[in-house]
Amino acid sequence: MDQTTKKVVEFPSECSEDVLTTVLRNGAREMLGRAIQTEVAEYLEARQELRDPDGRRQIVRNGYFPRRTIQTPLGEVPVKQPRVRDRRPVPEREKFESSILPPYLRKTRSLEELLPWLYLKGISTGDFSEALQALLGPEARGLSASTITRLKADWEEEQKDWARRSLASKTYVYVWADGVYFNVRLEDPGNQRQCILVLMGATPEGRKELIAVSDGYRESEQSWKEMLLDLRSRGLRLDPKLAIGDGAMGFWAAVRKVWPATREQRCWVHKTANVLNRMPKSLHAKAKGMLHDIWMAETKREAEGALTLFAETFGAKYPGAVECLQKDRNTLLTFYDFPAEHWRHLRTSNPIESTFATVRLRTNKTKGSGSRAACLAMVFKLVQAAQKRWRALNGSQRVADVIEGVTFVDGLEKKAA
Repeated sequence: MDQTTKKVVEFPSECSEDVLTTVLRNGAREMLGRAIQTEVAEYLEARQELRDPDGRRQIVRNGYFPRRTIQTPLGEVPVKQPRVRDRRPVPEREKFESSILPPYLRKTRSLEELLPWLYLKGISTGDFSEALQALLGPEARGLSASTITRLKADWEEEQKDWARRSLASKTYVYVWADGVYFNVRLEDPGNQRQCILVLMGATPEGRKELIAVSDGYRESEQSWKEMLLDLRSRGLRLDPKLAIGDGAMGFWAAVRKVWPATREQRCWVHKTANVLNRMPKSLHAKAKGMLHDIWMAETKREAEGALTLFAETFGAKYPGAVECLQKDRNTLLTFYDFPAEHWRHLRTSNPIESTFATVRLRTNKTKGSGSRAACLAMVFKLVQAAQKRWRALNGSQRVADVIEGVTFVDGLEKKAA
């Protein structure tokens, strides 16, 4: 981005370090030092039987590596890592590498997440140093504009390689889809609806992972179709059993053409918001409670009864709200045909929503246009970091049953007569 917007984030002119920050930083240094010492001690203890003919231990401590600093959200934390020496002949030696403090680590992962977050908030490359000093303290050195530029270039190449990876060995039982708008214009100042399309899936092991990220138009069938066809061309052959997303997307028309066997589940979070938008605020609490009764019902029959009650209660005065709910009646209740353990994961596209909650801006745009490749790379890095925290499916053992086509009624396996 060539320009920056001062409206997105305001930074203080001077960065002052308070007493609490100092205490936290000192505590972090002490805890990190203890953890590293413990890791080395455990490594040496596990190899204490390795001795030479004179009984001397072959793997011992050997002083420290030169002191280095790790940049964290608390500022720079200095660390000293113990050195381990292996006295055995070269072919038998093994190299000790700390899992806590990998070689050449200079920045914590939280900082790696902070950089793409700032970019998607509209901060220009030239202002990153100022922004990071405001957030991390005056010791945030080594992050000049040229450093950020090189890092962005590396991430762009990483994203391109990832987008070309083979999917021949992959199977996804469920997929979640959404279109995410940012205040970066993606080099298209004439169109305000361009966004980033995100698709994530659940593996046979019950883990959630990112499948695809691309730029396009959320309501465009063509944009989603291009994404799904690309996945197929890279080896993703089996149709997912269920897709979850907002009903307003062109994603559904694309799914019906590319994945005809995939069933549809509308997101209850989006649907609730859309219904309430068509009603006065004075009724939101009551209406939201009745909507909650629908998707929290024990059986599909009870859910349909609760949905009918909502329609009868509000249909006369608020037909728009009722129509918004009724038009997706069937696809809002698809989750009842899948294991009850999975319901909390299948009713919403929350995994994607929560990942971008702090950077999502659907209306405000920066004055300057951003690089398409850079924006894709930043979204990729944000989701890649968030993926480590995504919750696995409850009842992961049930995924195999879904893949095999076992029939479920109201969340329970239907036994053969």
